[in-house]
Amino acid sequence: MKLFVTVAALAAFSCLSPVRAAVPAGRPVDGIRCDQMEGAVLHIHQHLTVLDHGKPVAIPDDVGRPLAAQCLYWIHTHTPDGIIHIEAPRFRTFTLGEFFDVWGQPLGKADVAGAKPGNGEHVAIWLSGRPYAGDPRKIELPQHLDVTIEVGPPYAKPAPFTAWNGN
Repeated sequence: MKLFVTVAALAAFSCLSPVRAAVPAGRPVDGIRCDQMEGAVLHIHQHLTVLDHGKPVAIPDDVGRPLAAQCLYWIHTHTPDGIIHIEAPRFRTFTLGEFFDVWGQPLGKADVAGAKPGNGEHVAIWLSGRPYAGDPRKIELPQHLDVTIEVGPPYAKPAPFTAWNGN
């Protein structure tokens, strides 16, 4: 009994952490369910790079795969290479904002996964090598879209992502 209370207390404490509190635990996010298996109707991939003043921000493996819930969101990652997997049981449009919501990270002009522009700086977004000036949350995610988000300088046109490896 004492061990159960200790484990339960640790689990409750970990849920209070600001980083963990934002990560979904199996409940639907933006209408995206967390199912026991990957969906088989829609299966596409995109690539995301986030740079904080030229330094890469890690896109972790297992985004959208909460351990506590033992399920898989329709939009997720498997590996820490920035490849986003959309594996859904039905056709629908997914957005970059939905991916960030499942990831539990902010996405906007003032904060991209904790990377924030300083005074006189901005967020530059590239979609498959083309500049994008709109709301980053509304970016639709078609097959093989390559998204680069640069927070603060340098603002260099990114090299195209080509390592799809059959994805």
